[in-house]
Amino acid sequence: MSFERIIKWTEVAMTPEDQTSSLSDGKGEVFRRRSLHEELTEAIRELIVVGDLLPGTRVPEKELCALYSVSRTPLREALKVLAIDGLVNLEPNRGAWVSKITKEDIDDVFPVMGALEALSGELACKHISDAEIGNVRRLHREMLKYFEQRDLEGYFAVNQQIHEAILSAARNKTLTAQYNSLAARVRRARYVANMTMDRWTQATEEHEQIMTFLERRDGGRLSAILKKHLENKLETVRQWLDDNEEAEDAKAP
Repeated sequence: MSFERIIKWTEVAMTPEDQTSSLSDGKGEVFRRRSLHEELTEAIRELIVVGDLLPGTRVPEKELCALYSVSRTPLREALKVLAIDGLVNLEPNRGAWVSKITKEDIDDVFPVMGALEALSGELACKHISDAEIGNVRRLHREMLKYFEQRDLEGYFAVNQQIHEAILSAARNKTLTAQYNSLAARVRRARYVANMTMDRWTQATEEHEQIMTFLERRDGGRLSAILKKHLENKLETVRQWLDDNEEAEDAKAP
């Protein structure tokens, strides 16, 4: 686990207003205008998604409490939320563990997310404004720069903004709620899926098509490529899991 990255995500999670209005209760705990466990939840979620807290490893509660200047209570509230999200397993008398990425899990989640992505594309083409298309085009250009620089972290962050912008343009609160309930689990697998250069290149080419069909407001084709985009990532994640299983088998005595 990279504690420098934990500090980074702490800074991201707190707005300047949060930072200047922080108060201490005299026991080392910091209280902010925003719910403390919400801030912790978001920060730890990102650490899991980008792999700083690795699948199958124990969540270092003591270290996180010290780093964030909080007690165990808000941290455990955050971990309960992450357990509901499927990112953490809570085990009696053993603490919290980062959930593993399994074939069963991705086979359950990805088809549902693919359907939601497809619907978001179809609806977005009916409701999106010219200004919103311009914003997605700007994000797309920014994402391509990260690809050219081979900056996976920057690429991943902007990629997520593009998908969220399309979802927002769909103008459907129920769709958004269902999407967000699965997003973290899929994002973690998506990050893994873009690790190979071949897949990363393919994903970028698919995003070119996504941009083209969005600008044309072609809901049918945008829906289809968004679904295909996720199906391809599913196959890549499955291959990654297969490779890991083979590596573990090779290590076995």
